Amino acid sequence: MLDAAIIGMGRWGRTLVDSVQGKNGSGIRFVAGCTGTPDKARGYAAEKGITLHDGLEPILADRSIGAIVLATPHAQHAEQVIAAAAAGKHVFVEKPFTLTQASAQAAVDACRKAGVVMALGHNRRFLPAVAEMKSILASGKLGTLLHVEGQFSGPGGFTFQPGGWRADRAESPLGGMGGMGIHMIDLIISLAGRFQDVRVLSKARVLDTIDDTTAMLATLESGATCTFATLGAATRYWRCALFGSDGLVELRGHEQLFFRAREGGEEWTRDYPVTDIERAELEAFAAAVAGGPEYPLPLDEAIHGVAVFETMIGAAASGSAYAVPA
Repeated sequence: MLDAAIIGMGRWGRTLVDSVQGKNGSGIRFVAGCTGTPDKARGYAAEKGITLHDGLEPILADRSIGAIVLATPHAQHAEQVIAAAAAGKHVFVEKPFTLTQASAQAAVDACRKAGVVMALGHNRRFLPAVAEMKSILASGKLGTLLHVEGQFSGPGGFTFQPGGWRADRAESPLGGMGGMGIHMIDLIISLAGRFQDVRVLSKARVLDTIDDTTAMLATLESGATCTFATLGAATRYWRCALFGSDGLVELRGHEQLFFRAREGGEEWTRDYPVTDIERAELEAFAAAVAGGPEYPLPLDEAIHGVAVFETMIGAAASGSAYAVPA
């Protein structure tokens, strides 16, 4: 059993704890934690059997704790990962991994040097429907991949209050990218490979805090094109579609796939069971720490995802849009 500490005990930190705590077979349990607002977490920590500490340092010094799970503000991740690695702790870190490629590389290098497992919380990789998408693409049933479309949107921006860290543009560049869109970027990398270039428009149309509308046009290293959008003040929506010369496959939400071959060919819609993807990712982390299968998100892809995010920020700031003549 992997004894872990949860760092950050807000809404998402508690979601991670709840996914495995007290459940048989998970291979991980939370025994300690810390948070920036300890008074708000005392009752929850007591309920879950978590010893609440005053900061990260005493947790890193506790040899009985084998791993830390980071559900902290984005800008803190790199420093916390490096500190955990130096203390010999395995690390599970929520997305976005970091906000710059250089800091992501430094964090990965620290974990490799220390010989600890580092896992990144891109939980959509654990969806059965996503595994089927990868299988279909690998089988050649789509022919040559021509284009990828992705969108991950939701209403979370409406809840961001001025002064909160998620409402800070330094912590949430490109609005919905940090909380939502980075998941779709990772999924596209997992399915279709690395990005070559990006063009981005990002703006605030209804929110006073962060951008609520972010859209990208990109080229992948394979030559396929890609369009992507993340809206931070909209109805919740998830979609990813792969378009090939011989067919298309579309993920509608998390549990439904649609496939259509070229005219006159195969066509179907399939529903998949609901999966606790937070439990799945933490179980995979624990298994990797125990010497089992490697965590199914290669570290070079984790770094590349951050590189895409950082490049998107730069592309949006450049304002490289051309006016259409009247």
